[in-house]
Amino acid sequence: MGTIRVCRDLSKPLNSVHPPVTTSTSCTETVNGSHQFKISGYSLVKGMGIGKYVASDTFMVGGYLWAVYFYPDGKSAEDNAAYVSLFIALASEGTDVRALFELTLVDQSGEGRHKVHSHFGRTLESGPYTLKYRGSMWGYKRFFKRTLLETSDYLKDDCLLIHCSVGVVKSRTEGPRSYHIAVPPSDIGQHFGRLLESGKGNDVNFEVDGEIFSAHKLVLAARSPVFRAQLFGPLRDQNTKCIKVEDMEAPVFKVLLHFIYWDSLANMQELVDMDSKWASTLMAQHLLAAADRYALDRLRLLCEAKLCEDVAINTVAFTLALAEQHHCFQLKAICLKFIALPENLKAVMQTDGFEYLKQSCPSVLSELLQYVARMGEHSVIASRKGNETLLDNCDANGRRVKQRIH
Repeated sequence: MGTIRVCRDLSKPLNSVHPPVTTSTSCTETVNGSHQFKISGYSLVKGMGIGKYVASDTFMVGGYLWAVYFYPDGKSAEDNAAYVSLFIALASEGTDVRALFELTLVDQSGEGRHKVHSHFGRTLESGPYTLKYRGSMWGYKRFFKRTLLETSDYLKDDCLLIHCSVGVVKSRTEGPRSYHIAVPPSDIGQHFGRLLESGKGNDVNFEVDGEIFSAHKLVLAARSPVFRAQLFGPLRDQNTKCIKVEDMEAPVFKVLLHFIYWDSLANMQELVDMDSKWASTLMAQHLLAAADRYALDRLRLLCEAKLCEDVAINTVAFTLALAEQHHCFQLKAICLKFIALPENLKAVMQTDGFEYLKQSCPSVLSELLQYVARMGEHSVIASRKGNETLLDNCDANGRRVKQRIH
């Protein structure tokens, strides 16, 4: 049989063969956020001097910190102190941060006649504004004439409300994915959690407030250095058939074990049959102490985060005492700031928790007094040197106890 040979001129491409075409897309959008700044006691801040200001707390938008600056006597001498000035500043490190801004003086009459200066929803001739570095500002030296402001509905009960919006410009390039393999999240906690629930291989028991809990030495030792020393250290408990745990209640130990095995904070209302937010907060308070006792740092932070969310008049004094006793500095600062607010202080002082705070942590009361005193002052967020740098960075136009769980 003969051989059939098909020949092609290699200098000419086949009509059916097309070079691959790839695509990509550049996506630019804004990451938006806002902050409301209340200036209480306006009559006390005016007259502080040209170039002097009161500043908001910093707030995060688009990965950068920002702050609002209000100059009651104006920012610059050339304006003859006839206007109040309002600016927003980049308060964290950044280079050429592009953003849209909106500054609003809120009409407190309810009529909605706010004074608004905004980049949003407008066609900007030169695009978004660029802040070159930390301390750069955008705003208005002549934001509002003072004589008009003081007779307007923007000022009510000696207070001003300023609403600030920021839209940080972010760009990314998207291209086609040639493959994708879905990888499920880690489920090791579920495996250990089921091990606890099954009871298989338990080799240590704990008696807590009359209840018995079974567990596994190796799991406890791997998760907690305190358990490791108690179960395997030179001074370990010899009788692991039943180790008695003092000064802890059974529901707290149950939630503690759940975290050790599952590596997550249990739904405390379901786990210990509690149906109120207050009871859940109380459990978090007790659990914080237990986490510190067994050196479970992640659990302690989870409890701190929950207690921060649940700060309230009836519970904040107990929480402050716990924060002091267990060195939870972030939680302590939040509690002090909450109590020091004029609208909260008197009510908190009438709670049982405040009596407990006075007895158990008397040193905290002096810190609380300092917070109360600072609430009446108008401090700046930067040092004098930092302030001078900040003021120079706008453009030529100036725009720029311990209760029992039942």
